[in-house]
Amino acid sequence: MEIGNELGDYLRARRAAVAPADVGLPDDGPRRVPGLRRDEVALLAGMSTDYYIRLEQGRERHPSEQVLRAIAGALRLDDAATAHLFRLALSVVGMVAAPTAVAPELLRLMDGMRDVPAFVVGAAQDVLAANAMARELYCGFARYDNLLRMIFLDPFAREFYADWDHAARIAVGNLRASSSQFPRDERIERVVGELSVRSPAFTGLWARYEVRPRTHEDKHFRHPGVGEIRLHFEALAVTSAPGQHLSVYSAEPGSASADALILLGRLSEREATLANQTHPAEDGEFRS
Repeated sequence: MEIGNELGDYLRARRAAVAPADVGLPDDGPRRVPGLRRDEVALLAGMSTDYYIRLEQGRERHPSEQVLRAIAGALRLDDAATAHLFRLALSVVGMVAAPTAVAPELLRLMDGMRDVPAFVVGAAQDVLAANAMARELYCGFARYDNLLRMIFLDPFAREFYADWDHAARIAVGNLRASSSQFPRDERIERVVGELSVRSPAFTGLWARYEVRPRTHEDKHFRHPGVGEIRLHFEALAVTSAPGQHLSVYSAEPGSASADALILLGRLSEREATLANQTHPAEDGEFRS
């Protein structure tokens, strides 16, 4: 994770993402760097340019909540991004580590969802558990273990996601949100470290400091077995295990994607049958 002046890094990244026209300022032509200038942020936030510069450079360490809210408004930060700003500026301590064990009750609930893909994701975007439909949906990946690693390190991702750029941006923003909630989580640090070394695409997106917790969206996949499929995604927070989410996909009733989802279920049943024939369960062993 970042060290040093993390607040300054965050402010620089966020003002670079705001165009003058976005905040009602005149566009005076090409700029040396993208986004707003420091004096423009200070003007919009109602503070002196010198004070804002000292804050961004790390020479001012005690901004008030009023100042932070003014900066959040100037930079057009949403609720999640504003919460991240407050954590950085006020040294709000987040939870040390996110739990990775999935409760048996949650596993039973997930496995009972036999008609839709469902899986449990941890704070570092590790796939902690998945039902048969989810495993079949992601069957083209070499490893179904961590959504970030799959998107950035597995070549199949660019075939699977119809809009890979969007999927990558959303995934990184979601990890940023987790890192804000769990700023000292070692697993998140390892994922960020590995991807920063191995994926320039990840490094570029991570440097944008977009904090975007993902709760729902429509997704467009290209599955090797069922073809084009459009699914709605919902991430349900597991209140008993902070950082964990039960992710569930569904299709519009009567649509071609609903038919594809039925076919996906048949493929998952076939795979389960073949697996049981190859590796028969011992007496008393549970077979999903």
